[in-house]
Amino acid sequence: MTRAAVPGLPSRYPIGELLPALYADDDLAQRFTAGLDTVLAPVLSTLDNLPAYVDPALAPADFLPWLASWVGVEADPAWPVELRRAVVARAVELHRWRGTRRGLVERLRLVCEVHAEVRDGGGATWSAEPGSALQPAPTGELLVRVWPVRAGDAVDAVDAHRVLEVATASCPVHLTCRVEVLPGPPEQTGD
Repeated sequence: MTRAAVPGLPSRYPIGELLPALYADDDLAQRFTAGLDTVLAPVLSTLDNLPAYVDPALAPADFLPWLASWVGVEADPAWPVELRRAVVARAVELHRWRGTRRGLVERLRLVCEVHAEVRDGGGATWSAEPGSALQPAPTGELLVRVWPVRAGDAVDAVDAHRVLEVATASCPVHLTCRVEVLPGPPEQTGD
């Protein structure tokens, strides 16, 4: 169904009732304006409900991609509708933290339903003493360790490929990305 043609949708503002008294009893004028009411009813209904269209929780599912484009989010059409709504609703917050550990952890929790720990191997080395040896060079690897949100879920419930896609999209270009799937938080696994 589209909002362009909704069969049987009544107009909240029938044009025939707004005509001067001279045309109130004119059958042709009433039938003509009733035809216009049929065409304009979906437009008027959309305008009356405009605040609902810009609220991700209430917007029609076919409107979400357009709403997502407003906030600069790529919501995968394969995702469930509720997940796409949540991603669009939190877009501004996620953009604020983009490129940071917190941003990646929050995005993984939202999109992949996993807890995550991020270890960043990029960076710079320096020494406070002139002429001293430098620390070993950074590994150049972003290690993302994830585990299921729900305690009873098995490690197989985590889609490692999807986690890698999300992490790679958020990873700086100069780093490689590696994902480890753990059965529980790192402190419980002995790491």
